[in-house]
Amino acid sequence: MTTFTIGGDLEVRRLGFGAMRITGPGIWGPPPDRDAAVAVVRRAYELGCNLIDTADSYGPHVSEEIIAEALHPYPDDLVIATKGGLERTGPNRWPVNGDPAYLKRACEDSLRRLKVDRIDVYQHDRPDPDVPYAESIGALNELQDEGKIRHVGVSNVGRTQLAEAREIVDVVTVQNRFNLTDRGSERVLDVCTEEGIGFIPWRPLAAPDDGPVAEAARQHDATPSQVALAWLLQRSEVMLPIPGTGSLEHLEANVAARDLRLEPDEVAAIDAAA
Repeated sequence: MTTFTIGGDLEVRRLGFGAMRITGPGIWGPPPDRDAAVAVVRRAYELGCNLIDTADSYGPHVSEEIIAEALHPYPDDLVIATKGGLERTGPNRWPVNGDPAYLKRACEDSLRRLKVDRIDVYQHDRPDPDVPYAESIGALNELQDEGKIRHVGVSNVGRTQLAEAREIVDVVTVQNRFNLTDRGSERVLDVCTEEGIGFIPWRPLAAPDDGPVAEAARQHDATPSQVALAWLLQRSEVMLPIPGTGSLEHLEANVAARDLRLEPDEVAAIDAAA
């Protein structure tokens, strides 16, 4: 299956594009070459990546602005997923803020930067230990009732938090770290697979450069990162990898991974080696 329908009405190709890396070093400030960043976003869509994932914290704000510059007015089949819930105080610094009032302001600002009246998928970025999770998710529920959010997603959650969020709102995506070297969210992924919830693995390209992964790469004339993406796509039909890059060359290589089909014995060997 090459596509997945988010929330029952947003059909996307299962290999999307993550827009974190179109910012400056430390995910801070503008990219060194803004025109190049714009070109990467446009090329991602041309190559069939009609799910673009971003966040107000990327830059901050820079990623959303570049997406709008590159693709607005948006094609009918483009789905933009953005996130709120992290503040930025400097390069590589990500303080959590789950205050409902803050989340509502963040959403309003993302609407303005993305130049839309409603965000396709708005994701809560990370649970805030100082704010009851239900209050944070409740803010997104209110934004959805106001018509500012089409669908709600959550990120960096365990099964208990996912269940709590689903008591409040229809959760259509979960974005957790998951890759060949970090499978701590296996049980969350299992829930998503059973319930038809899109699972967006962040840091999807992490892969060992030896063992079964390297052997599969040699057999398919591919890179370990391409094998990592192919493995993710075959792991579950709800898997929606969003490899990010600011390079056209890397973008082309990432997209090529969707045509790589690992044999069952290769998948078994990779799984066994984890």
